[in-house]
Amino acid sequence: MKAVQTFANHLIDNVEKVIYGKRDIVELTAICLLCQGHLLIEDVPGVGKTMLAKALSRSIGGSFKRIQFTPDMLPADVTGTSIYNQKTGEFEFRAGPIMAQIVLADEINRATPKTQAALLEAMEERQVTVDGITHSLNRPFLVLATQNPIEYEGTFPLPEAQLDRFLMRISLGYPTAEQQIAILDAQQYSHPIDTTAQVTNTSDLLAMQEQLKSVYVDNLIKQYIVQLVDRTRSHPDVYLGASPRGALALYRTSQARAAVHGRDYVIPDDVKALAKTTLGHRVIISPAARIKDVDTGSILEEMLRTTPVPGTKVRG
Repeated sequence: MKAVQTFANHLIDNVEKVIYGKRDIVELTAICLLCQGHLLIEDVPGVGKTMLAKALSRSIGGSFKRIQFTPDMLPADVTGTSIYNQKTGEFEFRAGPIMAQIVLADEINRATPKTQAALLEAMEERQVTVDGITHSLNRPFLVLATQNPIEYEGTFPLPEAQLDRFLMRISLGYPTAEQQIAILDAQQYSHPIDTTAQVTNTSDLLAMQEQLKSVYVDNLIKQYIVQLVDRTRSHPDVYLGASPRGALALYRTSQARAAVHGRDYVIPDDVKALAKTTLGHRVIISPAARIKDVDTGSILEEMLRTTPVPGTKVRG
C-alpha cells in the first residue's frame, strides 16, 4: 500500500498549505475521497470549509463547483434543466453545478427539503435524472456539504435519509493562537489558494480507489465493526441506531486509513479512530436523553470503551 500512502501524503501536504494545523481533518477528507464517499462539514463560518474544498479540487486537478443553498433555490438549479433550442427544434440539457467532480454544497440546510432531495440520487447513484433522461456523473465525484450548527433560523434540518448518504461528518474547529498568526502571515499579500498547485490527477485517484479494496480485513475486525453498530441500536439513550450503510462506511474508511498509514491490513485502532466520524451523524438521541444533555459523542465513547477489542482478553 506504499503507492496509496505516497499519494495520500502528497495530497494532504498540499492541502495543508491552505488549511493550517488541521492535518488530522485533512487526512479524514483524503480518506473520504479515497473511499468515494461524501463529507458533511458542520462548523461555524470562517474556519476554512470552502478553502478545504477548493484546495482539494486543485490538488487533484478536478472540476469544482460551489452551490450556495438558499430557501428560494429549486431542484433544477442543482441538477440542471432542459432548454428548448429554436434552431434545432429540440430540447437541450443544460447541466447544473452537480455535474462537477468536487461539489461544495454550502449551507445545505438553508435549502428546502425538495431541493435537498435533488442531491440524493446524485450522491448515492452517481447520476441525475432530468425530464426522464438519466445523466451519469463524472468520476471521481465528491460532495462536501457545510452547515452552521449554531444558527437555526430559516433552516431546514437534513432528514435521516440524507444524513445517511454522507460517509463522514467532521468539524474543523478553531485554530490555535500560533496557527492564527501563521494564517495572518500567509495571507499578508495573497491567499495560499491562489498558488495551490496540482500534485496528482483524477486517473491516479481512481487507481488508488480501486487499490484500497484489496486491504485485508480480518473476520474479528468485521465482527468488531458489527458489534459497535449493533450497540448503537440497543443503547437505552438512542432512538435510532446506525444503519447497515454505517457499518459499511466504517469498514471502507478503516481500509483507507490502514492504506494511508502504509498497511495492507486493518487494525482495531483504525476502527476506533473513525467510529465517531462515520457513525455519529447516523445515531439519533432519544428525547429523554436530550433533556439530560447526552450527545452522540459520549455514547460512542462509552461503546468504544466497553466493547471488547479483537485479540484481547476481558479482565476478570
